Amino acid sequence: EVHIEVSAGGEVQPGESLTLSCVASGFPYGTNCIGWFRETPGHKREAVAAISRRDGVAYYADSMKGRFTISQDYAENTAYLQMNDLKPEDTGMYYCAAELRGWKPLSQYEYIHWGLGSQVLVSS
Repeated sequence: EVHIEVSAGGEVQPGESLTLSCVASGFPYGTNCIGWFRETPGHKREAVAAISRRDGVAYYADSMKGRFTISQDYAENTAYLQMNDLKPEDTGMYYCAAELRGWKPLSQYEYIHWGLGSQVLVSS
Protein backbone atom coordinates (compact mmCIF):
# COMPACT_ATOMS: atom_id res chain seq x y z
CA GLU A 1 0.00 0.00 0.00
CA VAL A 2 1.31 3.39 -0.98
CA HIS A 3 1.91 5.80 1.85
CA ILE A 4 3.16 9.38 1.68
CA GLU A 5 4.44 10.66 4.99
CA VAL A 6 5.45 14.26 5.47
CA SER A 7 7.40 15.56 8.41
CA ALA A 8 5.86 18.08 10.70
CA GLY A 9 6.31 21.70 9.75
CA GLY A 10 6.88 24.29 12.36
CA GLU A 11 7.04 27.90 13.33
CA VAL A 12 10.12 29.90 12.47
CA GLN A 13 11.12 33.54 12.41
CA PRO A 14 11.71 35.44 9.21
CA GLY A 15 15.13 34.71 7.78
CA GLU A 16 15.36 31.28 9.34
CA SER A 17 15.46 27.93 7.58
CA LEU A 18 13.32 24.84 7.76
CA THR A 19 13.57 21.46 6.06
CA LEU A 20 10.63 19.19 5.34
CA SER A 21 10.93 15.54 4.45
CA CYS A 22 8.64 13.27 2.49
CA VAL A 23 8.81 9.50 2.51
CA ALA A 24 7.05 7.77 -0.37
CA SER A 25 6.69 4.11 0.50
CA GLY A 26 4.80 1.15 -0.86
CA PHE A 27 5.90 1.47 -4.48
CA PRO A 28 7.21 -1.87 -5.78
CA TYR A 29 10.02 -0.20 -7.72
CA GLY A 30 9.96 3.21 -6.09
CA THR A 31 8.07 6.23 -7.29
CA ASN A 32 9.18 8.07 -10.40
CA CYS A 33 8.98 11.57 -8.97
CA ILE A 34 8.25 13.45 -5.77
CA GLY A 35 6.88 16.95 -5.80
CA TRP A 36 6.29 19.66 -3.25
CA PHE A 37 3.37 22.02 -3.43
CA ARG A 38 2.00 24.67 -1.12
CA GLU A 39 -1.12 26.61 -0.34
CA THR A 40 -0.62 30.04 1.15
CA PRO A 41 -3.37 32.34 2.40
CA GLY A 42 -5.25 33.84 -0.50
CA HIS A 43 -3.54 31.70 -3.10
CA LYS A 44 -4.32 28.48 -4.87
CA ARG A 45 -2.10 25.48 -4.52
CA GLU A 46 1.14 26.08 -6.36
CA ALA A 47 4.18 24.07 -7.24
CA VAL A 48 7.36 24.53 -5.26
CA ALA A 49 9.74 21.91 -6.58
CA ALA A 50 9.99 18.33 -7.75
CA ILE A 51 12.70 15.75 -8.12
CA SER A 52 13.05 12.84 -10.47
CA ARG A 53 13.82 9.79 -8.39
CA ARG A 54 15.70 8.00 -11.15
CA ASP A 55 18.28 10.65 -11.96
CA GLY A 56 17.85 13.25 -9.24
CA VAL A 57 17.04 16.05 -11.66
CA ALA A 58 15.36 18.87 -9.77
CA TYR A 59 12.61 21.09 -11.08
CA TYR A 60 11.64 24.42 -9.53
CA ALA A 61 8.77 26.79 -10.04
CA ASP A 62 10.24 30.08 -11.20
CA SER A 63 9.13 31.93 -8.08
CA MET A 64 10.76 29.32 -5.84
CA LYS A 65 14.22 29.38 -7.34
CA GLY A 66 16.95 30.58 -5.04
CA ARG A 67 15.60 29.98 -1.54
CA PHE A 68 14.23 26.46 -1.90
CA THR A 69 16.26 23.33 -2.55
CA ILE A 70 14.91 19.87 -3.17
CA SER A 71 17.02 16.78 -2.71
CA GLN A 72 16.51 13.09 -2.18
CA ASP A 73 17.75 9.99 -0.44
CA TYR A 74 17.21 7.42 -3.15
CA ALA A 75 17.58 4.39 -0.94
CA GLU A 76 15.12 5.72 1.60
CA ASN A 77 12.54 6.88 -0.96
CA THR A 78 12.70 10.26 0.70
CA ALA A 79 12.69 13.76 -0.69
CA TYR A 80 13.67 16.85 1.26
CA LEU A 81 12.64 20.44 0.81
CA GLN A 82 15.09 22.85 2.34
CA MET A 83 13.66 26.32 2.73
CA ASN A 84 16.03 29.18 3.46
CA ASP A 85 15.52 32.82 4.32
CA LEU A 86 11.87 32.17 5.02
CA LYS A 87 9.47 35.06 4.74
CA PRO A 88 6.02 35.59 6.24
CA GLU A 89 4.51 35.03 2.79
CA ASP A 90 5.90 31.50 2.85
CA THR A 91 3.43 30.69 5.60
CA GLY A 92 1.04 27.98 4.53
CA MET A 93 0.38 24.30 4.10
CA TYR A 94 3.04 22.32 2.30
CA TYR A 95 2.11 19.13 0.52
CA CYS A 96 4.12 16.27 -0.88
CA ALA A 97 2.99 14.18 -3.83
CA ALA A 98 4.40 11.17 -5.61
CA GLU A 99 4.06 9.22 -8.84
CA LEU A 100 3.45 11.11 -12.04
CA ARG A 101 1.03 9.94 -14.68
CA GLY A 102 2.69 12.01 -17.39
CA TRP A 103 6.02 13.74 -17.13
CA LYS A 104 5.01 17.15 -15.85
CA PRO A 105 6.83 17.33 -12.49
CA LEU A 106 5.43 20.72 -11.51
CA SER A 107 1.83 19.93 -12.37
CA GLN A 108 -0.26 19.01 -9.36
CA TYR A 109 -2.78 17.34 -11.68
CA GLU A 110 -0.26 14.74 -12.78
CA TYR A 111 0.42 13.31 -9.33
CA ILE A 112 -1.44 10.25 -8.18
CA HIS A 113 -0.60 10.05 -4.49
CA TRP A 114 -0.68 12.84 -1.93
CA GLY A 115 0.33 13.14 1.66
CA LEU A 116 -1.27 15.25 4.32
CA GLY A 117 -0.24 18.87 4.52
CA SER A 118 2.40 20.18 6.83
CA GLN A 119 1.89 23.62 8.35
CA VAL A 120 4.68 26.15 8.10
CA LEU A 121 4.34 29.42 9.97
CA VAL A 122 6.83 32.21 9.47
CA SER A 123 6.28 34.89 12.03
CA SER A 124 8.22 37.25 14.23
